[in-house]
Amino acid sequence: MDFQLNEQQLAIDEGVRKVCAQFDDQYWTDCETNLHFPQEYYQAMAEGGWLGITMPEEVGGSGLGVTEAVVMMHAATASNGGYSAASAIHINMFGPHAIVVHGTPEQKQRWLRPLVEGKQKACFGVTEPDAGLDTTSIKTFATRTNAGYQVKGRKMWTSTGQVADKILLLTRTTAKKDCKRPTDGMTLFYTDLDRNKIEVRRIHKMGRNAVDSNAVFIDDLFVPEEDRIGEEGQGFKYILDSLNPERILVAAEAIGLGRDALRRASAYAKERVVFGRPIGQNQGIQHPLAECWTQLEAAYWMTMRAAWMYDNGQSCGAEANAAKFLAGRAAFDTATRAVMTHGGMGYAREYQVERLFREAILTRIAPVTEQLILSFIAERVLGQPKSY
Repeated sequence: MDFQLNEQQLAIDEGVRKVCAQFDDQYWTDCETNLHFPQEYYQAMAEGGWLGITMPEEVGGSGLGVTEAVVMMHAATASNGGYSAASAIHINMFGPHAIVVHGTPEQKQRWLRPLVEGKQKACFGVTEPDAGLDTTSIKTFATRTNAGYQVKGRKMWTSTGQVADKILLLTRTTAKKDCKRPTDGMTLFYTDLDRNKIEVRRIHKMGRNAVDSNAVFIDDLFVPEEDRIGEEGQGFKYILDSLNPERILVAAEAIGLGRDALRRASAYAKERVVFGRPIGQNQGIQHPLAECWTQLEAAYWMTMRAAWMYDNGQSCGAEANAAKFLAGRAAFDTATRAVMTHGGMGYAREYQVERLFREAILTRIAPVTEQLILSFIAERVLGQPKSY
């Protein structure tokens, strides 16, 4: 593995940062305050061709790997926008991966090209109120009819549902009790988010308010058969294809957020003078910031290793989970330290670190908890008995 970005990856980093530079702190403060989806930023990323970086070339994408997506998403979160900048475009990276792998040529053209061009937005309907991370226990049910399926159920924490045109929807087509294995009997669809049949109710939350999260209520939604991805009953297997890439990308996004927080804290420490000297001259300020740098660096290289392994066809479940764990901790600790470095002004919106602090906690919670990551590593790497 080369410990340097190649020319293409450096160009990706530079290009993304150039787009992001158009959107300053005030832009992101306004989006956060007004609950405004960053449409202008989203469109600029689409026009730059960044929404299709991992999509196949035949649908207008660049056909690049997880490593290049890591470079892109790290640059996006490190450039003022924080986790809101990442979440606005995150689903385009590997959310539709099931379509890429299991969709028909017609489905790929019909669904992926509008995503690449920024003409449609999608949301991801998997998590449910009574299932959480226990995906096999979802209750949203798709009943077969002569023309397709009728779907009823609920989804939770569905991001971008307020602005989405499409929904990637995981359902049961066979009750769990009637299946040989808990993972059987689930079917994946990609279909219109018909607001006559789907209520999207915004969840008011701590941070990342520029990008909505929602409770979704589905009442007798008709889904035509041509909107089913792959075979009926194989949906759980299909979503597994995107789990490791998602963990790797969330890690990259967390590190970008942490590095932006560290940049802001370091700059403030050099400028803020107390008792006749900059506070950054005091080791009580220097050492915690330096420690944050070491944590972010360690997380970054674990993330790059996991991405390299995935792109080279190697098993990377432990590395992808470890990257997400380390990055979430490093981002949260760094954002916390940035607020503390600013003192009272760290509590004010003017310096942005309070926004990054509120966003950073999410990187420790989603898309998988720290506890499940540790259980996975204990079982799969250390050979311990399964604990859940």
